[in-house]
Amino acid sequence: MMIRVVVIYISILFFAKPVHAKSTTQFALAEQCPPSFELINGRCHLVNRYQIYDSVQNRGVGGTQTSLPKHRDGFTPAQIDLGRFLFFDPALSQDGSISCASCHQPEKGFSDDLDRSIGVTGEKVARSAPSLWNVAFLDKFFWDARANTLEQQASGPLFDKKEMGNTPKQLLATLRSNPHYPRMFAQAFPELSLIELNHIYTALTAFQSSLISLNSRYDQYAHGYHDALTQNEIKGHNIFRSFVARCAECHQPPLFTNNQIAVIGVAEGQNRMFDVGAEKTYKAKKLRGGFKVPTLRNIVKTAPYMHAGNFSELRDTVEFYNKGRGHAVPENEKLQLHWHIWEPKLTDKELDLIVEFLGALTDESLTPQVPMAVPSGLPPLDGQYQISNNNKKFTSTEKVLGE
Repeated sequence: MMIRVVVIYISILFFAKPVHAKSTTQFALAEQCPPSFELINGRCHLVNRYQIYDSVQNRGVGGTQTSLPKHRDGFTPAQIDLGRFLFFDPALSQDGSISCASCHQPEKGFSDDLDRSIGVTGEKVARSAPSLWNVAFLDKFFWDARANTLEQQASGPLFDKKEMGNTPKQLLATLRSNPHYPRMFAQAFPELSLIELNHIYTALTAFQSSLISLNSRYDQYAHGYHDALTQNEIKGHNIFRSFVARCAECHQPPLFTNNQIAVIGVAEGQNRMFDVGAEKTYKAKKLRGGFKVPTLRNIVKTAPYMHAGNFSELRDTVEFYNKGRGHAVPENEKLQLHWHIWEPKLTDKELDLIVEFLGALTDESLTPQVPMAVPSGLPPLDGQYQISNNNKKFTSTEKVLGE
């Protein structure tokens, strides 16, 4: 407990500097690493308790005490902090209306409470906003795994016409002409002579790699403090990892995802065409309707659930896996369902216990501070944009972007 308090206190100190858009001196980038990172030779390296464990083939899978897979770190404090300002700055969108944080809001598990996010056009995009916690450990991004690096992922929303709608030319012009960004980029990238797209991608990657959530009550339990979980949560955990429920075979601890593609046969929403998912990415029929297994870290903060917000409640999401193999597959679809999808026949009480356990995966102790101001002078987090546009009605049959 004392360690956690110290971590939170350090976090407040690190991001406590007030900033104002009109001053050129008050956007000084951090010189220290975020909490849980150690500064070695000018670069930030992640430190966590899972590093004392081994795992099978170094894949980060196994029991409660197992190591994590390879991860991204080694960025400078300035690169991480520059990425933070960019992440919260609506200047990155075509019309300055939304930022990365509009769809990945810190207090909502870095998602947005919507079944599908709303972009600059005011329309809903094809899929929901996935959580960004622990993305440093992943090697597949987007629901359909069409990006292999965080840098590739960053370019997607920026230039997607329905998401942030920007163009490389306009984005570079915006940042190069800003009174603050050229100096900030020069601090983060000393070799830089002119802001280029790769600098933007690197800074966003650096910031997202700092979003670490590994100090939940489950983690404390895994490290040996058994009183960290209630008796019901321990029962739920045992059901979760049992050979009957098989939840942990795809949602493998410590990350609670194996970062693989799974075809589970979830139904699309009303008036929604079938989303082919990873079939398009891999040009593989067997992956039709397949999506990346999401992490369950901070899962109680990220409703609604599945790739298109198919379930509003976590209990209903868990129950989906108990209703029988293929029960929701459309009649005209023949899917190659994952072999772990079967009929575990769990009782209502057992389903409740799993949900109770999932609540123990919440840890937001390393949530970064939202900037009080960003270099563009625009509101740093426009949560109202999503709220005001969420009332729009979409009555026609919508074609998903994945097709």
